[in-house]
Amino acid sequence: MSSTFLHGLRGALSGAAFVRNAGPRLHSALGPGRSVAPFTTTSPLPVNQMPSRPKHPPESEIEEAFLKGSGPGGQKINKTSSAVQLKHIPTGIVVKSQATRSREQNRKIARDLLAARLDELVNGDQSRTAIVGSYKKKRSDSAAKKSRRKYRKLEEEKAAQAATEAVEGAEATEKTTESA
Repeated sequence: MSSTFLHGLRGALSGAAFVRNAGPRLHSALGPGRSVAPFTTTSPLPVNQMPSRPKHPPESEIEEAFLKGSGPGGQKINKTSSAVQLKHIPTGIVVKSQATRSREQNRKIARDLLAARLDELVNGDQSRTAIVGSYKKKRSDSAAKKSRRKYRKLEEEKAAQAATEAVEGAEATEKTTESA
């Protein structure tokens, strides 16, 4: 950064009147007599409400087991019982988590998974995971559509350019045959 820029910035900030409890208008570094309205917390546009995260089932309905992990992670994963398996007794749904090496984190993750599975079972298409999935699918479909549009346009431009070059080439050969 240049020293003139920093000097100008320092000069602009030195005259700022930052006042505590400024009331409805805030003083700023814009200069004397000029102020900026404070930020508001309300949104002018309606926000699509997501369903709340599903609640965990009561502990009395859960059967918990700690298992030895498997897969990548080395000897530490294979020797310790840090993987968590939860079974929801009324429905028979079983989930297992060994996402981390920590038993406590795996317990939390497994409970979240079980709550999401129960939410899907109870609410079906209105469950949080279904709504989030459909939202993500819409976004990826939109991106794919945009990509197809882009490449279709490029292909049309290439075809138009090739046709123009073919016409120009044909005209050039006509002129050479006429002059000869």
